[in-house]
Amino acid sequence: MAAVVRAADVEVGTELPPQTSQVTRADLVRYAGASGDFNVIHWNERVATEVGLPGVIAHGMLTAGLAARAVTSWAGDPGALVEYSVRFSRPVVVPDDDRGAEVVVAGRVAALLDDDRVRVDLTVTSGGEKVLSLARAVVQL
Repeated sequence: MAAVVRAADVEVGTELPPQTSQVTRADLVRYAGASGDFNVIHWNERVATEVGLPGVIAHGMLTAGLAARAVTSWAGDPGALVEYSVRFSRPVVVPDDDRGAEVVVAGRVAALLDDDRVRVDLTVTSGGEKVLSLARAVVQL
C-alpha cells in the first residue's frame, strides 16, 4: 500500500485534518489488556491522586498512538510513517464518566526532506492543554 498523499501535492505549511478522539475509562482497560500495562494510575482514582496526579490518566503510549494515527490517516498508509518521536508534557486525565477525555491532534508539514519524505510537526492537546511536546513524524510519500 502506498501513501495516498503525494509529495508533489505537499508544501511546507500544509495542514493535516485535525483528528479528535474520546478516551474513556473503558478504553484504558482495553489498552491495559492489549499492552500489558496495568499500572494502577490508569484505573484507580485513589492511587492516582495519592501519588500526586490530578486523577486517573491515560497511558502515555496510548496518547502517542492517537497522534501517530492522525499522521497515518492523513498519509493513507501506516507504513508511510518512517520516524516518530514525542515527549510527554502533561497527562491526559480521564474522568470517570461516559465522555472521558478528548484528545485533539493537529499537524502541519514543517519540512520537505529528500526522497519524497516530509516532516510533520504535531500539536496534541487535551482539555486545552498541550499533552505532547516535540511531537514529530517523518512520512514517506
